[in-house]
Amino acid sequence: MFDQLTEWVTDVVASLGYGGVAFLVALESVFPPIPSEVVLPLAGFVAGRGEASVVGMVIAATIGSVVGAWALYLIAAAIGPVRLRRMVARYGRWFRIDEDDVARAEGWFDRRGGTAVLICRCIPLVRSLVSIPAGFRRMEAVRFTLLTTLGSAVWNIALISAGYALGERWEEVGDYVSYLQYALYVAVAGGVGWFVWRRFVSPRARSDVPS
Repeated sequence: MFDQLTEWVTDVVASLGYGGVAFLVALESVFPPIPSEVVLPLAGFVAGRGEASVVGMVIAATIGSVVGAWALYLIAAAIGPVRLRRMVARYGRWFRIDEDDVARAEGWFDRRGGTAVLICRCIPLVRSLVSIPAGFRRMEAVRFTLLTTLGSAVWNIALISAGYALGERWEEVGDYVSYLQYALYVAVAGGVGWFVWRRFVSPRARSDVPS
């Protein structure tokens, strides 16, 4: 399936050039199974063959990143903090989450949301997801756009430049990115394990089972 996806991505980039890169990156921001570690190095490889410019590919990819980020932002903003709190009040107890947890998360994002959006746009797996809390908190539009543009540009430059440098071996970029992804998987698994222990398994959690 991954080979078929890579072939499709290659066809789109070859056929549509800058527009194809922008489209795929926007789609990747909303639909993560389309990996940027395939799209962006391929864009660099195409530029290296003289069929496009590196700068143009970076601009196209960054435009796509911002469009995709805004799509998730708007979805989360449409749900809004009021509906989110209603959902937590109704279903949260089954996940050991209450409105105080939401308030703490909102407070953290209000204090550090700018840094989170900027840095997370350079991190696999969470690159797209960071748009969701930004939408829930309805981060100021210009600020969100500027931070997303800057963070995305850093990621796009890195991977497009790597694909340009590696040429025919552009697919190796995905191998290097996968090492970082594995580390993030371990971190996420550790975080989930800690949450499950604290909210479901620990003696304190067991004493507070919902009736």
